Amino acid sequence: MYTKGQVVYSKCGRDKRRPFIIFGLDDEFLYLVDGELRKLEKPKKKKKKHVQIVNKIDYNIKKKLDENLYLLDADIRKALESFKI
Repeated sequence: MYTKGQVVYSKCGRDKRRPFIIFGLDDEFLYLVDGELRKLEKPKKKKKKHVQIVNKIDYNIKKKLDENLYLLDADIRKALESFKI
């Protein structure tokens, strides 16, 4: 259902309607980054019920996350450009 590199929108909080990419996940929480307010060094911890899933996975980001390759905040910003409201 959730996977690294997947695009989601925040449904509540001060970041409402803001797109994020899933950086990490566990049983209850997702760790989200957007390259601007939430950088790779400090991802946003958010409950799964507080995000809206988008059926879009950025496979370049997913590959870099899965293989622990070098990833920049600029890569995240570029991937999310088309999802800004």
